[in-house]
Amino acid sequence: MGPLKAQLLAAIESLPDVEVVVWRERSDGFTTLNYRSTEIAHFHHDNELDLALGKALIKQQGLQHPPNSIKHPKRSASSAYIELRFNSAGEVDEVVRLIKLAVADRQK
Repeated sequence: MGPLKAQLLAAIESLPDVEVVVWRERSDGFTTLNYRSTEIAHFHHDNELDLALGKALIKQQGLQHPPNSIKHPKRSASSAYIELRFNSAGEVDEVVRLIKLAVADRQK
């Protein structure tokens, strides 16, 4: 596991009702983030998280789907999921902020 993924996992483990799940039955280390037993995100690799942020929040936050996506190249611009790439500690902090928004939206 890369250092930025480890930083992200450490930051979200303190969030109430958010659980990190590593799928042991898969050989690729597939990891999901679950909120109250429902998946809200999964990692594509150590520096990319696919987050169920919701269409309204994606638009409100001004986020764009990456044009060079490998995992979801044909994803609709109106998808409730957004691929978030992070390559620095500051970008990890931004991903944590967005995860918190996704959780808060589910608490409504």
